[in-house]
Amino acid sequence: MSLTLLLLACTSDKDTTDTAFAWPEATSDAIATYAEIVEASYADSVSAAQDLDAALEALVGGPSDATMSAARQAWLDSREPYLQTEVYRFYDGPIDNPEDGPEGLINAWPLDEHYIDYVVDDADAGIINDTSVALDADTLVGLNEQGGEKNIATGYHAIEFLLWGQDLSDTGPGERPWTDYTTADNADRRGTYLTVTGDLLVTHLTQVHDGWTPGADYRTGFEAAPEASFEKILAGMIILSGFETGGERLQAALDSGDSEDEHSCFSDNTHRDMIQDVQGVKNVWLGSYTRLDGSTVSGVGIKDIVEEVDVDLADRLDARINESLSLANALQTPFEAEIAPGSDGNARVQALIDSLREQEQILFEVFDTFGLSVTLPE
Repeated sequence: MSLTLLLLACTSDKDTTDTAFAWPEATSDAIATYAEIVEASYADSVSAAQDLDAALEALVGGPSDATMSAARQAWLDSREPYLQTEVYRFYDGPIDNPEDGPEGLINAWPLDEHYIDYVVDDADAGIINDTSVALDADTLVGLNEQGGEKNIATGYHAIEFLLWGQDLSDTGPGERPWTDYTTADNADRRGTYLTVTGDLLVTHLTQVHDGWTPGADYRTGFEAAPEASFEKILAGMIILSGFETGGERLQAALDSGDSEDEHSCFSDNTHRDMIQDVQGVKNVWLGSYTRLDGSTVSGVGIKDIVEEVDVDLADRLDARINESLSLANALQTPFEAEIAPGSDGNARVQALIDSLREQEQILFEVFDTFGLSVTLPE
């Protein structure tokens, strides 16, 4: 999702150039640990996307109930590591820098189904059913967000829609038949579209991962400027916590009560989006990430640095992040029932929103304590 950014300074008597404020000696170690975690989690995201791409190829090569189910599971699996990387956004890093950051091609949302394929009231809708449109990587990249930010043509949610179809049920996900890839109109084009988007997902995630590999220009510069990078890390934590997860993904959906405002509405996987986004914040806070193979990348965390400056502040933020994660895990499925007007789930969603807003405010206190500024969405 493209964002207009506004620079806001936290009120503080401190300044990063003020010699009265002494940065903890371990700050550089925390930045190095963060870079290791970023690289590892993007490597896992690439690996899971490659597995998804292979499952999409298998579905298109041999459509059946079994290959459709396997492709859907591969999509769900691929989301787990990627969602934990969203805390690395919002500071113009490799994922979302204004020149070539591919975030909008990877995870843009919300998506207008009508832009891609048929919908319940229009059998001829979408790029797939417009046979004048070439289905290749360059064309789909060019069509992404063309004419409007909901005109999403690539990425996780485009693939999600092509696997599940519209979610027309109040109790479960979409039920796109696997015959959409055999006997349905434009089945061949649908298959081509699906495999091209799968390939693109791997390409774009690889591009981001490459920026964080040891020796890469971005990572080298990031580690060479620990105080500025500390500010960027906290910016990602605060914006994902309050504006993005608490606001764009939760408050907007609760206010509308509309399943179309779910983050992963076709698959009914929205609850995992919320859990893993908060888990990503916790990973950065603790300086620890558990890889897909079960191994752990860990070291000095942001918590260690904040704790050295203000133990009470670190304790309060630690408790709040844990509470947010607990409340995210308490969400029931399907998420659309949680946001339905008047449902018992409204209170669970609101409790998570409130916790994330409090998390945001405590993170602002960290900015203030360190004399930093944060770039916030308008």
